Amino acid sequence: MLALRIVPKIFYFNNFKEFNDEFKLGKNDLVLTNESRYNQFIKPLGVDTNVIFREKFGKGEPSDEMIDAIAKEMKKYSFERIIAFGGGTIVDICKVLALDVPEKSVDLFTGKAVPKKIKELVIVPTTAGTGSEVTNVAIAELKSLKIKKGIAVEETYADYAVLIPETVKGLPYKFFITSSLDALIHAVESFLSPKASPFTEMYSLKAIQMIMNGYKEIVAKGEDERLNHLKDYMLASNYAGIAFGNAGCAAVHALSYSIGGAFHVPHGEANYQFFTEVLKMYMKKNPNGKIVEATKIFAEVLDMDVNGDVYGELENFLNKLIAKKPLREYGMVESQIDEFTKSTIENQQRLLANNYVFLTDEDIREIFANLY
Repeated sequence: MLALRIVPKIFYFNNFKEFNDEFKLGKNDLVLTNESRYNQFIKPLGVDTNVIFREKFGKGEPSDEMIDAIAKEMKKYSFERIIAFGGGTIVDICKVLALDVPEKSVDLFTGKAVPKKIKELVIVPTTAGTGSEVTNVAIAELKSLKIKKGIAVEETYADYAVLIPETVKGLPYKFFITSSLDALIHAVESFLSPKASPFTEMYSLKAIQMIMNGYKEIVAKGEDERLNHLKDYMLASNYAGIAFGNAGCAAVHALSYSIGGAFHVPHGEANYQFFTEVLKMYMKKNPNGKIVEATKIFAEVLDMDVNGDVYGELENFLNKLIAKKPLREYGMVESQIDEFTKSTIENQQRLLANNYVFLTDEDIREIFANLY
């Protein structure tokens, strides 16, 4: 079987100026970013390039309506290269915008339109979480269908992935934690995936260790301690992205799309709500398999006996970084336990296929019920 594939060329720079010196942004480029990032990193360099500010097209996570509106705006410019300079929303949008976008982008997500890449894509992430710069996965809320859905095809890979720790400095604490938790979940789910290989496992385990060790320092020394670990978190996010880009994500992501789509919960935060509960279910069904190695890592970081309630203690530890909430606090009602169970099973088989153990309909319902 194929053990490891990394499609984008990966670059690392200490600051944005070094990146621009290498890539030479200009009139043949279109940059999708936020105005604040443009003013902080691009404008001072005197770069003459085409720019679209993402916030002019709405807030929150990507949607088909947002993609359609930006695609229409793009037609005003002549360019060959798209620079995605931002967080997960901008990155996912640009993966789609690099394609020949039909009048309604929802057709790409549902398979009605065949993806065809027509622009070169450079991704410069400004969060240490999604790892999306090295994957071909793009997620959007499909407003007309009232679901979140992903597209993952060869054409949605970036040509270049660029890591610049300097660009993460301004990320507020909450978003730093939720995005890095997303990276942690990527690492754990890809490690437990049946599609994992010795190569992806290496990236997964390293990412878990780097993220958890950083969390210990943040818990001990306070929120600002994160600024001393930006390089580690950006690398860990990338390692986790490489791992899940090859081995896949699983039930945590599959279940989280329910509350993400219904209540507009940010992706990393939504994943966090399901993380330890899914691991507890895995342990309940098969505590003696591959999950033993992951459990040992968490037990070591938490300085506890591996035979103890490791995932209960992990939840308590992570709650020191950001509080986990019952799903009802997002607006979920009891009847949606069955609704979300059904929707997850019907729409997320691409992810559920990567589960550590098979989860029955009742298992999935139990997870929703426990978190409600």
